[in-house]
Amino acid sequence: MKNPVVSILVAALTLCGGCGIFLKMEPQPYPLQAATPEVIIQPGEVRSLPGKLDSIAMFNSNSPEWVKKEGILLSTFPRDGKAFPEAHLNYSFNSKFELFAHHFVHTPPESKTLYLGIIVNNPGTEKVTLDILAAASYLMEPDAPFKQKPPLSENPKGEVYSGPGIRAVDTVLRGVRQAGFPEKLVIPPGESRMLLNHPIPVKGLERPVNGRSTFMKLNSRGDTPNSPAGVYVASLAMYAKQHPDGREIAPTLVEWQQLLNRETLAQPRDKMPTPPDQIGGELIYSRVAGVQQGSRWVANLVDAGQESLIIPEVGKRFSYVISTVRAGTLGTKQVQAAKLLVRYPDTAYESHGNYGLHYDLKLPLLNPTNTSQTVTVTLATPNKEERLSQGGLMFRQPSWDFPYFRGTVRLRYRNEQNKSRTRYVHLWQRRGQQVEPLLTVTLKPQEKRTVRVDFRYPPDATPPQVLTVETDPQTSK
Repeated sequence: MKNPVVSILVAALTLCGGCGIFLKMEPQPYPLQAATPEVIIQPGEVRSLPGKLDSIAMFNSNSPEWVKKEGILLSTFPRDGKAFPEAHLNYSFNSKFELFAHHFVHTPPESKTLYLGIIVNNPGTEKVTLDILAAASYLMEPDAPFKQKPPLSENPKGEVYSGPGIRAVDTVLRGVRQAGFPEKLVIPPGESRMLLNHPIPVKGLERPVNGRSTFMKLNSRGDTPNSPAGVYVASLAMYAKQHPDGREIAPTLVEWQQLLNRETLAQPRDKMPTPPDQIGGELIYSRVAGVQQGSRWVANLVDAGQESLIIPEVGKRFSYVISTVRAGTLGTKQVQAAKLLVRYPDTAYESHGNYGLHYDLKLPLLNPTNTSQTVTVTLATPNKEERLSQGGLMFRQPSWDFPYFRGTVRLRYRNEQNKSRTRYVHLWQRRGQQVEPLLTVTLKPQEKRTVRVDFRYPPDATPPQVLTVETDPQTSK
């Protein structure tokens, strides 16, 4: 018989791309050798998510996740003049785009500090201004360690988080530019500037493991509406140089440019992904290193041909899928993973998990009955399935052991007193865990009320999730 600890860990690493390594450090309330778990099938219609991704590009630097040898993480620079042309993808960003970088270190040589550098180049003949609309960069230690949280916590000020990527996308969701980031970066023609030059230190930590997650909303523009504003971007990894007195020194712009021109891809490389046309066999998603098409999914959840969403009958429910992936569409056959415009051959074919993607969902709920109805809206993480093998979404008591969704969700709605409310709630869910609703509203007879649910899909979450609307039989009257 297989060791249950090993089996669960392998599953987490396969689906979560490595985040299970951190999860071993977290306290586990459920014993792995518990009594036979109860499988709970939640009946109800499972729907595809309306809407689609926009066309705004995202620089997505997430491979290798664990960096052991310095080099290029992701470069969209041209190949000309580079010692290793294959390390450069030749893609220019123009106007609005977003940036995500998520990398970790484990036991670096001599406990050296690894620096993460993000360099931006203006190849044109006129200056370019890079607006930093919102930005955040956090370390795992001490900024945002992976720690267990309650399943649902009110998070009005962004003080609840369970990982650096989760905290970074929460900050950007609120439209905040973290202290230390300028409002704009002016890049003269033909020159480069550092957008980020931040350390990932391990000295002084109990375990020599640390990471940094960065997320930004950016806009490149020229001096006039018609002037060119394209920029090239690269994320790079370099160990700190050492001063004669032993102090570590951050890399300079010149040193970053030398690395960009002379070095190859950072090591070690992640597992080769399974080709999209492969049928059968092992499915490996792999980590992302490329430019994805799409940074926001706007959806108006309404009935076909209507302007509202009729609530379910009493005691019934329906669910919309979130962040579905190949072999994990919950019976809908809808894959929401963003396409990659450019990528390295040994990295993911799609942005599996859609880290940082802004899901913006409107639910114009309508109670068509002549009695008041209480409706709940819940975001949950059922078992990952391609098709619903038992006729409904699968949950379990106790749930599977590893957390699969950790992040902040924003709710905007009018309460029973018709007052506008905005709430931020932090969720911490294990796979298959039955959870409390995000929101409960009571609709009067014939009343229509819109609920808006939006969030940045949190790094180190594992898809898919569902947004479920249910009419409560206990309180409807």
